[in-house]
Amino acid sequence: MKIRYPRPLLPGDQIGVTSPSSGVPEELIGRLDFAVEELRAKGFDVVIGRCMDGSSHISAPAKERADELMRMLLDPKIRAVVPPWGGVTVIDIIDLLDFDALAEAEPTWFVGFSDISTLLTPITLRTGMATLHGSNLMDTPYQVPEALKSWIEIASLPAGSSFRQSSPGLYRASDWDDWEVDPKATEHQWNGSGRWERLDSGRGAVHATGRLIGGCIETLANLTGTGNFDSQALRQDDDDALIVYVEASSVEATTICRHLHGLRMAGLFDGAQAVLIGRTSAPDSPTLTQHEAVVDALGMLDIPLIANVECGHVPPQLPIVNGALGRVVFNDAEQYLEQHLL
Repeated sequence: MKIRYPRPLLPGDQIGVTSPSSGVPEELIGRLDFAVEELRAKGFDVVIGRCMDGSSHISAPAKERADELMRMLLDPKIRAVVPPWGGVTVIDIIDLLDFDALAEAEPTWFVGFSDISTLLTPITLRTGMATLHGSNLMDTPYQVPEALKSWIEIASLPAGSSFRQSSPGLYRASDWDDWEVDPKATEHQWNGSGRWERLDSGRGAVHATGRLIGGCIETLANLTGTGNFDSQALRQDDDDALIVYVEASSVEATTICRHLHGLRMAGLFDGAQAVLIGRTSAPDSPTLTQHEAVVDALGMLDIPLIANVECGHVPPQLPIVNGALGRVVFNDAEQYLEQHLL
């Protein structure tokens, strides 16, 4: 599959905001307004859709959400689409999306994580359009540690570019900021530290290369068997490799273990040269930790399992381009993910 990268995002371009999953409750509109103001201050023309209602678990009926997302992704004036955040049931619009139209259209950056990865991953696998697993709109105003890049920086790069990100060694161990109290928060209060760590039994240096694909474990697990989740679409032949990234949102370790076993049996990790596991605050189970759950489900793959990567629900966020050619280096001196928009 040839990966199609959107053209670089430039000041003056339009950015579409819609909630294909959950909308924004009234008490957090202040944060939404501030995030939109920040994009406009960077020179972007922000277009806010109708599907934004946060009074329920969905922002609008499924067809309305699907139609608005499709309109934004196919509108040549809109160069990026970023939801305010994730949600819970965006899977209900997958059957309503026109993947053929997306495959034929000029690609548009589609950004997000959590429940939004339920859309990002199938779109890349079914259309070849690169998507960006990174901060949602409500998180976009936060300052980005020097070792990482913002989704805007990455979306502003032309096809053929390369960039490297490594662990800043800092993370947010406690709850998210109270946006109702401080809707203009731009700095995280870092209260944890730590680097990536290897969970498998290997002890040598890791140098792995492959196409990047992955997302939120709890949402992707529901796509197996639907025809929307064939990671092998990224492999031209058996010699082509993958680097798969996964991250747990909130469920306990036994459930994550069960999900990962299912994803493995469904073929997600076939051809993977390494698996990146996002840092998580999801709870352990009485007899199984989150890291033990990963080893239980994926240890038999006999490939590097690198944990505490900043690609999950624990800030900061390491954006990953689905479909990009990735290179993971992990040794005593260096730990980084390099991405090539090739």
